[in-house]
Amino acid sequence: MSNRDRWRATGVGLVAVFMTLLDVSIVNVAIPSIEAGLNLGPAALQWVLAGYALTFGLLLVPAGRVGDARGRRPVFVTGLALFTVSSAAAGLARSPLWLVVARLVQGAAAGVATPQVAGLIQQLFRPVDRGRPFGLLGATVGVSTAVGPLLGGAIIQIAGAHEGWRWVFYINVPVGIAAITLSFRWIPCRPPEQRRRESLDPVGVLLLGAGIVLLLLPLVQEGQWTSPLRWLLFPASAALLALFLAWERRFGRHARPVIDLSLFRVRSYALGSLIALLYFAGFTAIFFIFTLYIQIGLRYSALQAGLAVTPFALGSAGAAALGGRVVNRYGRPLVVIGLVLVAVGLGAMYGVLHFVPGRGAPLATALPLLIAGIGSGLVISPNQTLTLSEVPVDRAGSAAGVLQTGQRIGAAVGIGAIGSVFFNSLAAAPNHWSSAFRLSLLVAIAFMVAALLAALPDLRTIPSRHQSEQPSR
Repeated sequence: MSNRDRWRATGVGLVAVFMTLLDVSIVNVAIPSIEAGLNLGPAALQWVLAGYALTFGLLLVPAGRVGDARGRRPVFVTGLALFTVSSAAAGLARSPLWLVVARLVQGAAAGVATPQVAGLIQQLFRPVDRGRPFGLLGATVGVSTAVGPLLGGAIIQIAGAHEGWRWVFYINVPVGIAAITLSFRWIPCRPPEQRRRESLDPVGVLLLGAGIVLLLLPLVQEGQWTSPLRWLLFPASAALLALFLAWERRFGRHARPVIDLSLFRVRSYALGSLIALLYFAGFTAIFFIFTLYIQIGLRYSALQAGLAVTPFALGSAGAAALGGRVVNRYGRPLVVIGLVLVAVGLGAMYGVLHFVPGRGAPLATALPLLIAGIGSGLVISPNQTLTLSEVPVDRAGSAAGVLQTGQRIGAAVGIGAIGSVFFNSLAAAPNHWSSAFRLSLLVAIAFMVAALLAALPDLRTIPSRHQSEQPSR
């Protein structure tokens, strides 16, 4: 396979990643438009936002496992096709239930397609050459999350506040159709004789899925489910996940389990997965509460709220591309530098909002957001490269699925924890939006410091330049 064909296949994968992760954040600025267009109540609105993340995280690991065994292209195309159809269904929604179901299917489809991309990069590129494509993948993850509010705001500004939210979903349709067409042309298909017919470990999949649902459900429903009984789901989740681990050890003696637990004996993979979980806990929630602060607290438009986070997106895109090129030279210290910059940027936001708490906040936070964005670009893509650098190609999809599931769990934990601090502060002091946001920033900074502490033991990890594994043809 020529180098040009490898990059074409990678490009199609990155488009899909951009689409699926964009839908995590783009809906945040569309909340007022959705409420006005469909008369959504608080419970339905919570499911529109959180249901996507729930089903997304649920299917990442089993879908990665199927891609490893059966071939990445058919699984990727299936997920992408389902995502495109469900996006159209979400745009056509005529009732709250219709929209909620469409979003649940959308999230599941994203969970099927996304882990195939990291596996595809592992398959197509030698270890020494993976820094650049993983850098672009990291840039795509960071930019899609940050640019979502801007793109959503622009669409609503053009299409109108009442119906603009529908076009937030419709935009996926032509892009999805084009990506599916190009997938058949450019992504290699594994010959039938090379597809493994091993068991896909259905018991393990069910135990893992049930454990993840019980873990995420009280977090994604934190705003609506106020009964203390919800916390009982955490020990129930822990029990199911413990049962899952016991089953995997037993199943792994005679067949390949859904998660190869030996991966966590690889230092770079174990620490990288922990860093990703902690980082996404602080990173994702920032845009959720910042757009609420700008739109509702300061009464800016959806487009203006999106523009306010643009410095972060620009810094993240540039730094991620650079990080992908130099990660093989500098290794984990690059991630440490990035985490320090993110913490410094968020700390600077806290400081400037103390002095500029009113409508000048978006301009005042531009430079701190740029610094945090540069740091983010040096965290996501280099950490992903280092985390997957020692994973065998035939386990790349499931390994990427586990890594991304950790990211989704971290995001849910962060939104639950940071969102609770934000809304509880507002409840105690209504209309004190700046104070509530600054208090939430302290929680986000704490997650960054925790990620930094997790990265320090692995400071000497630099991928070997002498690796010569050949990519799959």
